[in-house]
Amino acid sequence: MVPPMSSSSDKVTIKIPRPLYEKLGEIIAGAGYNSVTDFVVYVLRDIASTHALSEGEPYTEEELVRVKERLRNLGYL
Repeated sequence: MVPPMSSSSDKVTIKIPRPLYEKLGEIIAGAGYNSVTDFVVYVLRDIASTHALSEGEPYTEEELVRVKERLRNLGYL
């Protein structure tokens, strides 16, 4: 369950390992993102929008492979 957000802010903090943060900084250098945070928000919105399109339907095998590949590339798997 998602905890309620503070009424004083519409943003929350997500912690990731520093080596991953630094690697993402290297990856996005010169790519037009203002910060690692902007990039991470972009990736998460992309994943969320993909899920919203198929809401109520289970992921296909191909979608699961793509999600796992993204997570592996981000250092989570």
